[in-house]
Amino acid sequence: MHKLGSHVVFRFFLSLGVSVLGGLLFTAIHTPIPWLLGPMIFMLLGSQLAKLPLMWPTSIRDYGILIVGYSIGLTLTGEALQGILHQLPMMLLMTLLLIGLCTLTAYVASKLTDFDFPSLLVGSIPGGLSQMVSLAEEMKSINLTLVTFLQVTRLIMIVFCVPFLLFSPWIGGTTGGGTDQPMIEPATWSALFPEILLYAPLCVAGAWVARKLRFPTAFMLGPMIVMCIIQLSTAMHTPNLPSSLLNISQIMIGSHVGLMLRPQQLQRKMQTVTLAIMSSVLLIAGSLGLSYLLMNMFSLSAATSLLSMAPGGMDQMSIMAHEVNANLSVVSGYQLFRILFIFFIVSSLLKIILMHMLRKKEASTSSSVT
Repeated sequence: MHKLGSHVVFRFFLSLGVSVLGGLLFTAIHTPIPWLLGPMIFMLLGSQLAKLPLMWPTSIRDYGILIVGYSIGLTLTGEALQGILHQLPMMLLMTLLLIGLCTLTAYVASKLTDFDFPSLLVGSIPGGLSQMVSLAEEMKSINLTLVTFLQVTRLIMIVFCVPFLLFSPWIGGTTGGGTDQPMIEPATWSALFPEILLYAPLCVAGAWVARKLRFPTAFMLGPMIVMCIIQLSTAMHTPNLPSSLLNISQIMIGSHVGLMLRPQQLQRKMQTVTLAIMSSVLLIAGSLGLSYLLMNMFSLSAATSLLSMAPGGMDQMSIMAHEVNANLSVVSGYQLFRILFIFFIVSSLLKIILMHMLRKKEASTSSSVT
């Protein structure tokens, strides 16, 4: 038992070393978002190419997301919430357009490949990896390995491509490049105390309650709601987080994302990898077009618009918004609306439609047999 425990500890510290090395190298070569991309790429290469026995507990990823949730909660002031309410119709329209694009991509892919439309559809919709995978698990006819691979490939491609788009001449997202939010004052570790001794347990409790209530991305939503309530209902000081703590949260999240891709579990590897990359590129191109529309309609910066529309994880998009000083409340508003809409409405509709398709297929199979 003791030997097993020490083996797990060794694997974890090896993984931590690989992640930190990735972050340091990506910082040295001035890559955008180095502490997210570095650990992610190094963990992916370390596990798949070097075959290292890497592991990263989900609980560490969750607490990294909790740190980001606290940070987003600080931006949800009364004024920011009014702005989000004002944009609700546009959030609905943009979400529907993005889902429409995913459905079209899945349909075309099902005609061009041997894969079935339901599996491709669940694999294409950007509704949070865990939500889509759990939906696929509930539906017995869906190819779970394909869904997981499509979702993870999309997430990794978006997390890798969006920073380079942000720092491209078209968007010009150098730090401070997001023109619609004032620069956040850099915080120090000492400035966190003593308030953080109260807020940290409250944020953990908020995450726990959100998980019990089966909220999507509970470890982000719980702390966000807690800090938003504290800001709106009290005059208490809510300290910003030091950049080094946000870097640590990026390691906690990026390391987990890097370990999620497991190509060895796939059948028809070449076809699946090509499909996953092509559908991700189409989705990124579509979200770029929608972000251009959003930028011109609401006079938002290009960085804020792109991060609002990018179909990645809310935690990763929020980290990038921090880095380029985009309007974090707008970005988190759009991302949160899409997650909740997909979680509460699209998932239920998908379940009904896919069950109907499955029954239809079974009925036609049985009639052809008889």
